[in-house]
Amino acid sequence: QPTASTCSSFHFMYGELTDKKTIEKVRQTFDNYESNCFEILLYKKNRTPVWFYMQIAPIRNEHEKVVLFLCTFKDITLFKQPIEDDSTKGWTKFARLTRALTNSRSVLQQLTPMNKAEVVHKHSRLAEVLQLGSDILPQYKQEAPKTPPHIILHYCAFKTTWDWVILILTFYTAIMVPYNVSFKTKQNNIAWLVLDSVVDVIFLVDIVLNFHTTFVGPGGEVISDPKLIRMNYLKTWFVIDLLSCLPYDIINAFENVDEGISSLFSSLKVVRLLRLGRVARKLDHYLEYGAAVLVLLVCVFGLVAHWLACIWYSIGDYEVIDEVTNTIKTDSWLYQLALSIGTPYRYNTTGSGQWEGGPSKDSLYISSLYFTMTSLTTIGFGNIAPTTDGEKIFSVAMMMVGCK
Repeated sequence: QPTASTCSSFHFMYGELTDKKTIEKVRQTFDNYESNCFEILLYKKNRTPVWFYMQIAPIRNEHEKVVLFLCTFKDITLFKQPIEDDSTKGWTKFARLTRALTNSRSVLQQLTPMNKAEVVHKHSRLAEVLQLGSDILPQYKQEAPKTPPHIILHYCAFKTTWDWVILILTFYTAIMVPYNVSFKTKQNNIAWLVLDSVVDVIFLVDIVLNFHTTFVGPGGEVISDPKLIRMNYLKTWFVIDLLSCLPYDIINAFENVDEGISSLFSSLKVVRLLRLGRVARKLDHYLEYGAAVLVLLVCVFGLVAHWLACIWYSIGDYEVIDEVTNTIKTDSWLYQLALSIGTPYRYNTTGSGQWEGGPSKDSLYISSLYFTMTSLTTIGFGNIAPTTDGEKIFSVAMMMVGCK
């Protein structure tokens, strides 16, 4: 099988004035599969010498194997010393220069400034970082594909900004949904209820936009056909997005809602966390930036610790009171915490006959987050410790997660 140098080094264009050292550098560039550039004198079919600025770039496939070389040539004869060949022997230097200028008229046309409309805008490093779509249009695609009036390109500025808004709201959802489900908070606060309703409306608008946004097909082409876009979205993220935008908080806000139905709707809100799968896919191309990777790792660690803190509290809240005997378990971590901070549980004998008091929800969340942080980092000061079987099992699982 012939090597790259024998197939691609175009020996037929060499001549007596071609520099031998440059020929050897070209051969080594092909043999070593490297990128390089040279100024080299080559010969046309009629044996006319021409100076070229030559660039060699290896093209690799998905397995990082070089499959071909991309060679580009630019005629720079105009900028070099006039060449003396057989047809110009005896000519004066001025005559040879005049001939070089005449033959390089095409070069002058290429060097004329382009119109502003023809100048290709080069994205800055910041714009490249802010581009959320991991399947953005390839850089060699100079002309944007033509789309119907109601179809949005998935890499346009508006869609990029919108994706950032959805990203922030998804993280907000990933934080608030586990908290509301674990601590069983009804959204009686008007401000929080309005904010959550706005988030639901934005997620609903996102569904509408996804039905009108292009996507990249299996062959790398941009799909702008409305029918294909709708079918693709219905088969992928539509169901998850629809379940995530239902107004669970508004339903839970009504006082006459049955406790069981309220708990069901609160549990369904966890479906919104599945949207993080889309976020992970969009953030995949951030892995090439060291600072971005560090920030993402910190955010992921904090988010995992928050989820585990909500689960840790739910276990304690479920076990602290025995609903069958209506007695409190003194070995639960919630009971021990209540005693240590001076807010013990009290049994209401005159009114509802239920256990009341205990730490506030803010104190409970902070203590839960403190315990999960110390367990994930394998520090564990011991001032908050698991005592029941359920707490111990969860602590073992959490420490196994922290070791990975």
